[in-house]
Amino acid sequence: MKEQMSGSNVVVVGGGLAGLTAANFLARAGLSVTLFEKSRAVGGRARTEAKQGFHFNFGPHALYRCGAAIKILRELGIDVRGGRPATAGGYAIDRGGKHTLPVGPVSMLTTGLLRLGAKLETARLLDAIGKLDARAIERLSVREWAEREIRHSDARRLFYSLIRVSSYAHDSERHSAGAAIAQLQLALASGVLYLDGGWQTLADGLRETAERAGVRIVVGDRVKVVGRDGRARGVRLADDSFHAAPAVVIAAGPDEACELVERSEETILSEWAKAAIPVRAACLDVALKYLPEPRALFALGIDRPLYFSVHSAAAKLAPENGAVIHAAKYLGASATDDPQTIERELEEMFDLLQPGWRGAVVASRFLPAMTVSNALVAAAQGGASGRPGPEVPGVEGLFVAGDWVGPEGMLADASMASAKMAAEIIARRYSVKVAAAA
Repeated sequence: MKEQMSGSNVVVVGGGLAGLTAANFLARAGLSVTLFEKSRAVGGRARTEAKQGFHFNFGPHALYRCGAAIKILRELGIDVRGGRPATAGGYAIDRGGKHTLPVGPVSMLTTGLLRLGAKLETARLLDAIGKLDARAIERLSVREWAEREIRHSDARRLFYSLIRVSSYAHDSERHSAGAAIAQLQLALASGVLYLDGGWQTLADGLRETAERAGVRIVVGDRVKVVGRDGRARGVRLADDSFHAAPAVVIAAGPDEACELVERSEETILSEWAKAAIPVRAACLDVALKYLPEPRALFALGIDRPLYFSVHSAAAKLAPENGAVIHAAKYLGASATDDPQTIERELEEMFDLLQPGWRGAVVASRFLPAMTVSNALVAAAQGGASGRPGPEVPGVEGLFVAGDWVGPEGMLADASMASAKMAAEIIARRYSVKVAAAA
């Protein structure tokens, strides 16, 4: 057994957005921090690949303009650049046909998607939804709420499509109506940004600010186990060396957290892992040397859980005249289609919206089952307020952070908000205020 390495005040396991955020706030609080990332680069699902001048995120990514993540990035001094996608002029795909996507008064009147009664109800719903108290319906499922509150079936189908695009989740039977509607409120109130250069810019910015603050970032070095007795003691690496620390933040999904912690079956981590319902999507990412149909920039599936968006129309992701398109099928809990069938379905959506696209392909990538979020915000757990952590009860000094943790937001917002919360708790234990150290 190798000798114990010199320790830090805190070890962070995982170099995605949550881990990098936690490391930043811990270092700003004056603590010594070491972050271990098993991959050769930081970023996790926020990584971006460059192919012949085109920038590919891992599936469609959007940053909510008034969400927790963008506020935290600005608090840390990280520049966020990009553009808002235009949903006006978008399409609703229903039963193999294209219709105007009803997102405003004019499109609501002209769309052939809805009959008059459904148009009137949808208009009232979109006007009223921002005023709803989402916290009061966290224990209702999306389907329970929709069937109770939305009379016309076509208006209900459009509502489900808006829930899918704002939360990436296609599980109305279990998804918390309160959490889903809060996310939709965020989307309708302020919209999203597609980021210039892709989401890697966020990961790189977080890494640079962390290193300037003194964080030691170690990539390509896997943590094998988080050592503990009555409290966290540090981490053992794959080479069997031990890095001591009185506090450990695991910035990973619930399954990985459970696998990492010594005797996790004796802790609540095993219950959290069993309860988690992963949210997944099949993604087709395509780079085109030109856009055959410049007007077809955005579409949502109504009868099927589909998404299509030309991200390069809003953000700098492609060379001049080129285009980066992200398409997805949101996968429900009982999805049974094989990957080849789903890929053909997404390609057929391209055929409908961008006829002739196949002759313009520069690069493409199909991700058959990408994990969008580690855990659905479920009605059964009481919505976001019922999510775990960040403290792990019964193991002093052990914390978790990620998109499945804490009471605030979804997706990147939840990842970064829970990481900041974990850092603040740890800082208080050392009698250091994060805010005072900023």
